[in-house]
Amino acid sequence: MTTTATPPAGGPAVRAGRPGAAHPPRRPRRGRRIPLPYLLLLPALLLELLVHLVPMLIGIVMSFRELTQFHIAHWDGAPWAGLDNYAVSVDFDAPVGAALLRSFATTCVFTLSSVAVCWLLGTAAALFLQDPFRGRGLLRTLFLVPYALPVYAAVITWAFMFQRDNGLVNHVLHDQLGIGDAPAFWLIGDNSFWALLAVSVWKGWPFAFLIVMAGLQNIPRELYEAAALDGAGVWRQVRHVTLPALRPVNQVLVLVLFLWTFNDFNTPFVLFGRAAPEAADLISLHIYQSSFQTWNFGTGSAMSVLLLLFLLLVTGGYLLLTTRGRNSADV
Repeated sequence: MTTTATPPAGGPAVRAGRPGAAHPPRRPRRGRRIPLPYLLLLPALLLELLVHLVPMLIGIVMSFRELTQFHIAHWDGAPWAGLDNYAVSVDFDAPVGAALLRSFATTCVFTLSSVAVCWLLGTAAALFLQDPFRGRGLLRTLFLVPYALPVYAAVITWAFMFQRDNGLVNHVLHDQLGIGDAPAFWLIGDNSFWALLAVSVWKGWPFAFLIVMAGLQNIPRELYEAAALDGAGVWRQVRHVTLPALRPVNQVLVLVLFLWTFNDFNTPFVLFGRAAPEAADLISLHIYQSSFQTWNFGTGSAMSVLLLLFLLLVTGGYLLLTTRGRNSADV
């Protein structure tokens, strides 16, 4: 049984059986501990540092050195070249600069064409499969097959299909449909650009389809019902309801497709080998040839840095324009 001591006049009552009960409980001191989320992110940050940032910094240092086959064993001791490698790369009157400019123009045309067709096909397929019907799940699975296949296996298959004498493409176009006087060469000459574009679109449009299909799930059905009651047809619903609602999704989708396509190295390398035709000489493969075939790693590193600066400039300008457009639309 707890007894209560008689307090002095005007003082609070204190329980005798609980010493110190009148004082508030002390909070335990917290030591300096690293939060668990940062510990879980630490391995990923270390791998990002080792895989991306460190090689990028080394490549920037290499671009300022005269790094050729004579100094490759001890690249850190190569002579300092300053901005000479950059001057050679942007000298468009010289052979090296002219070839780089031609490759850059080819890459721009290829990237814009591929991104436009991928977005168009992906959006059309997503709109077609928006409403439920029998067999929709099977079509979704089939549409995602190119995105799920390994890049090397898919591109090697396309390389066999583009063979002139026994390829499937010439068999269908020339032998079955009678298009052209003779089977076409798809992996050399001007047709190589269209072959590369076909492969890029084939393996890129399912990603656009997947992203747009996910974005369509967030559009309320009430908007379509209200538009239908107002007399809007299918095309007007797509134009005034679907596309404005998909604007944030499309902004990210177009940027990701642009960066992936502009930097694509695996597709032209597997399709054409180390030496791509001039019509399909993408800048990623051109930098590889300038570095590992001529053994001029200093110039190749300078080209890579220029490509990085260009992509950063395009990305920053694109985000600035889209952000302003979104803010003005909200106002």
